[in-house]
Amino acid sequence: MDARFLGIAELVEVPSVAVVVDVMRAFTVPAWAFAQGAEKIVLAESLDEALALKACHPDWAALKDGPPAPGFDTVNSPGLLRSIDLGGRTVVQKTTAGTVGALAVKEASLVLCAGFVVAEATARLLRTRECDSVTFVVTGEGGQADEDLACAQYIARRATEAGTDPAGFLRRAGESRAAAELAEGVRQGVHPDDVALCLELDRFPFAMVAASEDSLMVLRPCAVPSPAEGTSIQTPA
Repeated sequence: MDARFLGIAELVEVPSVAVVVDVMRAFTVPAWAFAQGAEKIVLAESLDEALALKACHPDWAALKDGPPAPGFDTVNSPGLLRSIDLGGRTVVQKTTAGTVGALAVKEASLVLCAGFVVAEATARLLRTRECDSVTFVVTGEGGQADEDLACAQYIARRATEAGTDPAGFLRRAGESRAAAELAEGVRQGVHPDDVALCLELDRFPFAMVAASEDSLMVLRPCAVPSPAEGTSIQTPA
């Protein structure tokens, strides 16, 4: 597999397959949302769009980076989200980097959103689809965020080498600037468990696939059976 690692600004052409990585916390949060029963995640272009969608669909839940704000139900924190019942609901998400990266590659034939919590399922889906060329979009810090790059490199390696040791990749993420800022309270809208939750390797058994639905970019969980279970790909109802 030919893997490229690019920042959002470095995307000069539409990739065939894109894995958009945001470990802390944009693509850890949707995984928790699905675990809490959410049906789908709508990736909003802007805060205004997120609020407009929420206004049109009062039963939807809207979340954003930073501190709580009027019109939003919660913030982009897995530690806070894990206590919210989202059974059957749609979540609208707008973040500084993760959602921006996903929207930047929305024309790709396959768009996956990932963090360490869904790393193995993401790698397995890439193997199942026999993807020859994959662009990993490193969303944080202009493509230099070490937690995102470490996760992207781990998934790329894991897609081709089953015995890849995750320890070094997780250590890099844990020592990243983002991890320090979350742990030290530099960023707002943070739960004390956020860093640990973002570093839970393979916490969830599904990958997350984003695709256009009615002009919106929508993220859904995608179950990827292990080799012992067969090779078909199923999307949960």
